[in-house]
Amino acid sequence: MRTSNLILTFSLLASAAFAADMVPLKTSLPKPLFVGTPVPVKVDNLEPARKGERPEFMVPKDAVNLAKGKKVTSSDSEPLLGDLAMVTDGSKDGDEGNYVELGDGKQWVQIDLGKAAAINAILVWHFHSQARVYHDVVVQVSDDPDFISGVTTVFNNDHDNSSGLGKGTDYSYVETYEGKLIDAKGAKGRYVRLYSNGNTANPQNHYIEVEVWGVAK
Repeated sequence: MRTSNLILTFSLLASAAFAADMVPLKTSLPKPLFVGTPVPVKVDNLEPARKGERPEFMVPKDAVNLAKGKKVTSSDSEPLLGDLAMVTDGSKDGDEGNYVELGDGKQWVQIDLGKAAAINAILVWHFHSQARVYHDVVVQVSDDPDFISGVTTVFNNDHDNSSGLGKGTDYSYVETYEGKLIDAKGAKGRYVRLYSNGNTANPQNHYIEVEVWGVAK
């Protein structure tokens, strides 16, 4: 009985210490460019509209945006509009000229964090001047720049495996100025790769900004 009490006390102290080292993730948001989150078209597996503000997301107190200013590569080396560096330049405005546009069909962008890190959250702004849903959004983390081995998938809403990366169970969602916050659950790796496969407005793929919050090793 005494041993059991000691274990419980230790567990409670450890939980309290862990909680003390966690803080709400704080990031700046761009101005909203449309009101509300109307559903643009019928989309399978669509996330229900949220009521109220986005709940706080806790990260380690020393977590930072590891993606800021980092090198970006892509499956489309010659974007139709913009420059790949825009993906990590810190600007989240959704106005014309503030995003990179990749070609039709399945495309990806990849961020080199410079060193391995424990990743807590990934925020992505594809496009938010109108309500859209981007198809087959898949986000992966790896230490392999070619994403052949050691790949951890932290988000996948490709419900029918049409992009060939595995069937996902996450919801499709309507783009807004808040961006999509993805819980990376401490996934470890140097590279972050984000896929999409066109959207409900056109077959192209767009990125305004990606943030990767975590702690470098």
